[in-house]
Amino acid sequence: MSVKKEHALELFPRDIEALVAEVGLPSFAQKQVLDWIYNKQVDSVDAMTNISKEKRQLLAERLFFRRSKSIKTQKASDGTIKKLLAWDDGSKQTETVMIPAKGRRTACVSSQVGCPVGCTFCASGIGGLEGNLQVGQIIEQVIALGGRDITNIVFMGMGEPFANYSEVTRAIRILNAPWGMGIGARKITVSTVGLPAAIDKFATFDIPVTLALSLHAPNDSLRKELIPWAKFAPIEDILKACNNYFTATGREITLEYLLLGGINDKTSQAKELVGLCKTLRCNVNLIRYNEVPELEYVRPKTEQVRRFQETLTKAGVNTHIRASRGRDISAACGQLKREHVQITTG
Repeated sequence: MSVKKEHALELFPRDIEALVAEVGLPSFAQKQVLDWIYNKQVDSVDAMTNISKEKRQLLAERLFFRRSKSIKTQKASDGTIKKLLAWDDGSKQTETVMIPAKGRRTACVSSQVGCPVGCTFCASGIGGLEGNLQVGQIIEQVIALGGRDITNIVFMGMGEPFANYSEVTRAIRILNAPWGMGIGARKITVSTVGLPAAIDKFATFDIPVTLALSLHAPNDSLRKELIPWAKFAPIEDILKACNNYFTATGREITLEYLLLGGINDKTSQAKELVGLCKTLRCNVNLIRYNEVPELEYVRPKTEQVRRFQETLTKAGVNTHIRASRGRDISAACGQLKREHVQITTG
């Protein structure tokens, strides 16, 4: 009877301990196998040269290492690398991005195939949701972008992380663990569109990573126009949950605000945003829109972005304008996948 294979990048020490005992390896082999999987990041049991050939064969019958194939890679002049990964039979595809900056190499990973949220300005949700990514698929993205060279993780790729809560939190454990990828909690950020119940649950998670809220509008009426899921929770409820997260973890909330030219970049809207910020321990990341050819939104003018920032700063709100990266490639989230689908389907 054949044994169902497990993805090696989903295994915890207790799983390896059981596997080592099952194939008849000595207990110290647990550390060896963990080292091969997460530190050396091999893609085959054959590479585990300090394990006998006979035992490697037994392990090969129980483990697989990769589900993805990189079908397209783009590299921008600023060093940003974007990969389109095809999973299993190739019918499902996700993007993942490596962003280099000042000694950091940040992996922007996807949590779902497509996205259920349907933000009107985003290419990720144009085709809807095709499924959740599993733990090993999330870790695999980090390895595809450089593995041990990666210093920071942001769950800001395709999908809503809290709509795949169990897999995302298990992946965070592996990313953070010293036996896993060894990335500090303060260097891991989870970005959500704002699901109060999920945020409250996340406040009890024992690894205090950074929480980022994709706000994108200073009031409920505009937010509902931009983000269909905004109808499920008013901003007041979301910020209350974010306050709970700060109280539980001591981690300041990052408010992500995507500036869309002529839509949400007015000075009056910046003043509204100040009012929201005064209710929360937070900082604000202003993000200039990267255009998607199929959508009508435009990138805001530089002077308007600066005026928006000045309004926030003068009111005492800690505000940064995120540097636009990868502008000479398919920079917008979901854009590379969308372009590939259009080319391959004619």
